[in-house]
Amino acid sequence: MFNLFESEQTKKLKSHLMNLGALAKVDGHIDTAEMNYIITIGKKNGLKPEEVRSLLANTGSIKLELPTNDSERFEQIYDLVEMMLADGIVDDNEMDFCIDMAAKLGFRKAIVGVLVRKISMGVKDGHSRAHIKKEAQAFLEY
Repeated sequence: MFNLFESEQTKKLKSHLMNLGALAKVDGHIDTAEMNYIITIGKKNGLKPEEVRSLLANTGSIKLELPTNDSERFEQIYDLVEMMLADGIVDDNEMDFCIDMAAKLGFRKAIVGVLVRKISMGVKDGHSRAHIKKEAQAFLEY
């Protein structure tokens, strides 16, 4: 549950972790690789593993906080795509979920499929997050 005294950044982080949890559950369960990935994102942002697990266990009370700029939107969709790839199996439902989430995060519907596939291929090809972001910015600009 969100605390009244939590910062906007903490609320956004928890919302993002909830999105990752929802993606992980698309295939019916969160496997170990997916859970470890979500915990890593949480730890990188100051949450303890048990806080992340508790957050994912109590999904009903979370209000989603959408990113407010393109950089935050990109970081969140990147994490979602990386999460999709975490177990080594790309399920069509997971791909559809990532595309849907990209649209909900505020990316133009005309480019969300291309964006998700571009990130996915970049990750698979071993490119850095910064490199993939730079390449994606070229077609994200209006």
